[in-house]
Amino acid sequence: MAAALNALPGDAPIQFFDLKAQQASIRPALEQRWLTILDHGRYIGGPEVDECEQKLCEFTGAADAVAVGSGTQALVMPLIALGYGHGDAVFIPGFTYNATANAVLLAGATPVLVDIDPNTFNMDVEDLERKIQRVKGTRNLRARAVIPVDLYGLAADYKAIQEVADAHGLVIVGDGAQAFGAKQDGKWLGTLAEITATSFYPTKTLGGYGDGGAILVRDKEMGDLLRSIRWHGTGDNRKESIRVGINGRCDSIQCAVVAEKLGIFEGERQRRITAASIYNQRLEGKVEGQTASQADEHAYGLYTVRVPDRDAIRAKLQDAGVPTAIYYDTPIHQMPAFEQFAPARGLPECEKASREVLSLPMHPYLSEDQVHRVCDALLGALQR
Repeated sequence: MAAALNALPGDAPIQFFDLKAQQASIRPALEQRWLTILDHGRYIGGPEVDECEQKLCEFTGAADAVAVGSGTQALVMPLIALGYGHGDAVFIPGFTYNATANAVLLAGATPVLVDIDPNTFNMDVEDLERKIQRVKGTRNLRARAVIPVDLYGLAADYKAIQEVADAHGLVIVGDGAQAFGAKQDGKWLGTLAEITATSFYPTKTLGGYGDGGAILVRDKEMGDLLRSIRWHGTGDNRKESIRVGINGRCDSIQCAVVAEKLGIFEGERQRRITAASIYNQRLEGKVEGQTASQADEHAYGLYTVRVPDRDAIRAKLQDAGVPTAIYYDTPIHQMPAFEQFAPARGLPECEKASREVLSLPMHPYLSEDQVHRVCDALLGALQR
């Protein structure tokens, strides 16, 4: 059952994210953790890292979890571990944060951009099949992996993507940076793909107080390999590199924050669901939103809708005291760094979404009155 929202005054300022309210609820515990870290002095690789990894496994059911320095590292390192590089094609959606494309290129592989489903904003499985067939028809690329992105907190269609991947011998590396806490068919994100990356950026559903991330895996041997890669590819004695690696370590202090936040995470997740249920009820039939199937439990890292004349609507909401954000106003293939990978006919649904999406305030510390105020302002703006 979804949790009740906070009973804040109806006129309290609305925050797009609210890290201060969250911090207030766990600050004494965090301060004690700081003192513990100062006392033991293991600022990197301290016991907090092991604790965080263990708690991530306990929560998700993953076989192993490897804490790393950022969500981008969490995407790059599996590609290194799998040995992908020059001539290897990795399929990614064209509507995502630029880190997804950067990770593929940093590993030395080639991103192949796939259009999105207009209802879920996630990877279009039919277009994925088309792009794989196109790569197989060339001599310069080998189809190797697919990185579905769980946009805004909604898990991609892993069942359908897995069928396509199996048919073509591809590995799935999930980009769950926005979706920790999502479920599909009763399974937590982190177990839906053989490898899943997540981010601990402060505004994520499970965030630290700086950069950080984790890789969740089904195979313990892959976890051990990733631990070697995150410490410059060293062996157990850390005196020599036995493979190519990077500095992918996560600080003890960030792991301490994440471990502490995991203790309140389920309550926060339920409050996000409650806020989203109010949005869904108020906006149904009036605003087009992100569609989830009955098999999905949305993590609501963001609550995003489509609106006509978005920039004008956004300005009206700002005047009404409602903060908003746009994730994302430029598709990957239209960014200068990635233009060379643009499909000849573009990515129509990615382009359309980039002109229309608008994210509304979403965090566990919204009050019911605040959610209704957002809805009132949005519906009023649409009618003018």
